[in-house]
Amino acid sequence: MSEDNILTPQGWVRGRLIHQDGKVSAIQGSPCDPADNDLPYLLPGFIDLHVHGGGGKDVMQGRDAFQTITRTHLRFGTTSLLATTMTAPRAEIAQVLTQLGTFAEQRLQGCARVLGVHLEGPYINPGKLGAQPNFAHTALLAEVENYLELAPIRVITIAPEIAGHDDLIRALSARGVRMQIGHTLGSYEEGVAALAAGATSFTHLYNAMSPLHHREPGIVGAALAHAQYAELIPDLLHVHPGAMRVALRSIPCLYCVTDSTAAAGMPDGEYQLGSHTVTKCLGGVRLADGTLAGSTLTMDQALRNLVKIGLPLAEASQRLSQFPADYLGLPERGRLQPGSWADSVRLDRALTLTAVMVEGEDIDFKNA
Repeated sequence: MSEDNILTPQGWVRGRLIHQDGKVSAIQGSPCDPADNDLPYLLPGFIDLHVHGGGGKDVMQGRDAFQTITRTHLRFGTTSLLATTMTAPRAEIAQVLTQLGTFAEQRLQGCARVLGVHLEGPYINPGKLGAQPNFAHTALLAEVENYLELAPIRVITIAPEIAGHDDLIRALSARGVRMQIGHTLGSYEEGVAALAAGATSFTHLYNAMSPLHHREPGIVGAALAHAQYAELIPDLLHVHPGAMRVALRSIPCLYCVTDSTAAAGMPDGEYQLGSHTVTKCLGGVRLADGTLAGSTLTMDQALRNLVKIGLPLAEASQRLSQFPADYLGLPERGRLQPGSWADSVRLDRALTLTAVMVEGEDIDFKNA
């Protein structure tokens, strides 16, 4: 068995990872500096908390799409993810959640683990839909409780300025649901109040939220001033590298997501995003009016983009694996150490993905 530069919570180790029954049993080796050798890198598998689709399929298309989506993202190093819904009529959301609840009960061979659901809408501001279809409405606790019975909803995006949403944030946070501020026209003060009520993150920071102005700091200002966690899409299209650096300096546990659509891993053309038809071209995905509509980003490219703008590889890895795991309260994921899940990615010195393992299963991703 060949050696790797293995990234552990204690730093780099030159050696071998041993696993049994899907878990890391030992890491054999000694501390090292990867600059002193030319061995590959072994990093924790990527954890993507915002995935709408991939491989030509969209989460809202239901159970027939889930295997394609999870298999596609595993090819790019995502070993676990949150299936993310779109704003849609209540009956459609309930149907998809029912199917996701069943699918998430076990991981299919050759597929990434579905950790649960990110409900991105319908509890958003209709004035800040972004690429979300226009089915936004005020949240009702009874409705959300019904959804929680259908699937393991881990994250809900919500606009805090809408009447009654502070109470919902308080109630659901107490039940362990991560409430994220997003698709919002809220003020700085409303963002701060939502954090005080229990909100814990911001959905695709900078995008679909009131911007920072020095006299009206907006939701972006609330995030930069107060957040411990926030999502960022590092495709170098949604957010300028300079704004990325601001967020990286301001938010200790900023983590990266793809917000990927059915177009991820696919050639240019037309794809579905919920009830919308979107077009992939020039590296992005847009509605007919030019609005950005999710991304084509994959997590291995996200890693390379973070390194490109100046992050050390270890920190870039942290923001794609450890921090999202910590955000969901999953200490056995997002890091390589004895007792953790054997989720890993191997990359060559050019940061090209060469091998993927999920829960101890070696993936033949090049032929998937």
